[in-house]
Amino acid sequence: MKNLKTITMMLLLALVLSTGTVFAAKPVLNVGTEGVYAPFTFTDKQGNLTGYDIEVLKEAGKRAGFDVKFLPTPWDSMFLGLEAKKFDVIANQISKNPQREKKFLFSENSYLVSAVQLIVRGDRNDINSLEDLRGRKVGTSVGSNYTKTLEDFNSKKDVDLKYYDGNFTTVLQDIVSGRIDATLNDRLTVGYNIKQLNLNVKPVGKPIDLAPSYFVFRQDQEGQKLKKLVDSGLNTLKKDGTLTKLSVKWFGADYTK
Repeated sequence: MKNLKTITMMLLLALVLSTGTVFAAKPVLNVGTEGVYAPFTFTDKQGNLTGYDIEVLKEAGKRAGFDVKFLPTPWDSMFLGLEAKKFDVIANQISKNPQREKKFLFSENSYLVSAVQLIVRGDRNDINSLEDLRGRKVGTSVGSNYTKTLEDFNSKKDVDLKYYDGNFTTVLQDIVSGRIDATLNDRLTVGYNIKQLNLNVKPVGKPIDLAPSYFVFRQDQEGQKLKKLVDSGLNTLKKDGTLTKLSVKWFGADYTK
């Protein structure tokens, strides 16, 4: 056995010397993700991290030649973790805004386009627009784009905003119990929670906005390098139809365009 290993190493060395071939390890992307935000990033009943964002990055890695390591991170410290180099990229259904674009790089193309809608309890018909939120108690996640939309609307301070740090499911459960009147979020996320948890909530009114989702990188040389890798993988997923298949798998339709 020892002789066989020695012969194998000698053959590999000879191959490198004769052809110039170098056997380099795949680059590894350390990915910050919430892990509690179904159906994009969450832990399944078997204890495995899964979700649409998780599968998209894994498939992109297969095609572009990189591996991924996911690091569950609370939402309110995710961007700080990226800046501190605790990980290389964020995967958490993140959309652009001017503040983020000043500080971070985004993947060249989005991998999902979702609609932002108001969410209320299933038996309510008195809230259908942002104007209907005046005098109401509305739940929202700290630091999200949904929160920015609500805060911009709430210039008169006549909407009682309640801020949440944790699991989005808690927000929906508080709507069902009557602790809050509404929230603003992606209808795909809400639809998944309704289906999985049988929660008595519903999206109402017209979509307030369309929100493309992107992977996010540091604005430095390493971030630019890793962005190119992910962009390459995403472009291949779009061309070979895998991205569409993943959207249909998780959401029942193609929401990638």
